[in-house]
Amino acid sequence: MTSPLIAQLQTRHGYPFLDADSYDHFVYGNETVVLFFCNDPLHFPESNDVAVILPELIKAFSGRLQAAVIARPIERELQARFRFTGWPSLVFLRNGEYLGAISGIKDWQEYRQEIERILAATPSEPPSFDLDKVCGAAR
Repeated sequence: MTSPLIAQLQTRHGYPFLDADSYDHFVYGNETVVLFFCNDPLHFPESNDVAVILPELIKAFSGRLQAAVIARPIERELQARFRFTGWPSLVFLRNGEYLGAISGIKDWQEYRQEIERILAATPSEPPSFDLDKVCGAAR
């Protein structure tokens, strides 16, 4: 079950909730996309904050980004593909290719600067997993 703030991304803002059947059509059908990985907002309450911020970011980057929410059943598979370690996360793609990711909650200026940097990037492979972050292991 999702929170009302996350649900309104679809009902109020028209962002699709992508599942295995709709993912490819969306990411390859739009030039530059941001995918919202929210996981369970009960465990990751910051997801509700990002659900409020995301429409404002889309407005700030008017016409440069199309947003979608990743449905829970495919989140872990895509997390492994894009190799981010925190929830919530925003993953940016151009023509289906990885540009970058922002995990956690940031202040407005950090979001703006980081998204500008990501949008200026050349598509690349996602970074390697940082096992210390994933596992919490100390070396």
